[in-house]
Amino acid sequence: MTKAEAVRAMFTRIAGRYDLMNSVMTGGRHHAWRRLTARAVAGAPAGLALDLATGTGDLALAVRVAAPGRVVVGADFSEAMLRHAQGKLAARGERSVPLLAADALALPFGDTTFACVTSAFLLRNLADLAAGLAEMRRVTVRGGLVAALEITRPGVRGWDAVFGLYFNRVVPLIGAAVARDRAAYTYLPQSVERFVTPVQLAQLMRQAGLRDVRYRRLGLGTIALHVGTA
Repeated sequence: MTKAEAVRAMFTRIAGRYDLMNSVMTGGRHHAWRRLTARAVAGAPAGLALDLATGTGDLALAVRVAAPGRVVVGADFSEAMLRHAQGKLAARGERSVPLLAADALALPFGDTTFACVTSAFLLRNLADLAAGLAEMRRVTVRGGLVAALEITRPGVRGWDAVFGLYFNRVVPLIGAAVARDRAAYTYLPQSVERFVTPVQLAQLMRQAGLRDVRYRRLGLGTIALHVGTA
């Protein structure tokens, strides 16, 4: 099984408990991080927005709130996640967030289709990070914005160890109890350990052709929000 197939199967399994797990693991702070991501692209040129790995649609909805006149396309390669997103959108009467199944490494859109592209907790899961960043850049208009929200190691002695203990020991236990899927929430901290640092991600974004790349740490240094200009 390829990494993409394994990740799709994992998200299909946990789709029904995904929102609950996010709230339990972060104390509900993941909504605030998504709002900050949405605000970071609110000043993008007029036009469509794309939310990659939209999951159950929380970031797409945040982008709509930050820029009410903008249509946001939500794309994910897990149809189970998209079904939950569709239910959430319908419950809110939201008609400006069309959803579709799509692979982030081979987006079914022409060049310069979107004024901004966002993602939350996608990049660690890509089989080819550089190719994924290149796709995000390709579909963004000149002067548009690309924003990525990711989990990261704090990089602070002492706190790094505390975070590692929580993430590597406690989170899998929560995943087993709440999501009934310990394997998925064992993969989560392992994927963070293997992922690039915020400095390295910023450099990869520049290599993909993005300009003015900057990032800020959130969540006591455990979350990084990167933004670049196409």
